[in-house]
Amino acid sequence: MSLQGKVALVTGSSRGIGKGIAKVLASKGATVYVTGRTLNKGDHPIGGAVTETAKECTDLGGLGIPIQIDFADDEQIRSLFTRITQEQGRLDILVNNAFSLADDLVVNKPFWEKPLSNWQMVDVGVRSSYVCAWHAAKIMAPQGSGLIVQTSGYTGTAYTYGVVFGMCKTAADRMSRDMAIELEPYNVASISLWQGLTMTELAKHNLANIPGLEGQASTTLSDSSTPEFPGLVIAAVYEDPDAMRHTGGTFITAELAQQYGIVDTDGKVVPSLRAKRGSPIFNPIRQS
Repeated sequence: MSLQGKVALVTGSSRGIGKGIAKVLASKGATVYVTGRTLNKGDHPIGGAVTETAKECTDLGGLGIPIQIDFADDEQIRSLFTRITQEQGRLDILVNNAFSLADDLVVNKPFWEKPLSNWQMVDVGVRSSYVCAWHAAKIMAPQGSGLIVQTSGYTGTAYTYGVVFGMCKTAADRMSRDMAIELEPYNVASISLWQGLTMTELAKHNLANIPGLEGQASTTLSDSSTPEFPGLVIAAVYEDPDAMRHTGGTFITAELAQQYGIVDTDGKVVPSLRAKRGSPIFNPIRQS
């Protein structure tokens, strides 16, 4: 229980990557605030809910605290962080994972044939991550410790799904980098993780129902990982006594896992897609 006594907030953790990360942190003893719009099991057609994830977190040995929240609402975010401060008095890990995926994300159409409402990915995906980090920094900087993680992808160098999606994930990398520079004096680390295909509920649904989707550069099953995989890496970074050596960096999750000797929950060595999809732009600030 290496994270016993630690407090984590994982945004967008009712399902998918966020759920996987929350479960891993809880399995190591952390108190995890499980957040998202879906409150109860059965409320969403794909499945997953904050109450369900929180229960799994508690069953794994940590403490899951479910919070229904719309990350498009700044006031709801403020209330969330106020509650964390009042209940815990600290925050050790923030994982910015909430993302308002467009319904037509994987539809093969150019941006001008998709609705302007796809801009929702900027509101919940970029702005929401900034607002959460803004509140988290106000807790972490005074306590002199913490880790802020952005979940991102190979979009910094490779076209993925469309214009707005790629722009948002690339913005997350840059935001993480610049936050690291300003947080370094306070011993708070900020990193961005590039995930490849992750076998979330939505990914499985899309692969099963959209002809021709499987086998593309970003959807090759042999390259995939479980939703828990990035959580294993995040925990390892937090537990590293010299975690600040990573701050400011954008990392391919699979490569960072190999540095720490981590395999996926099914024993698989998840491959890096650097050769196929490109290299991260930002090194840790201490290497720049």
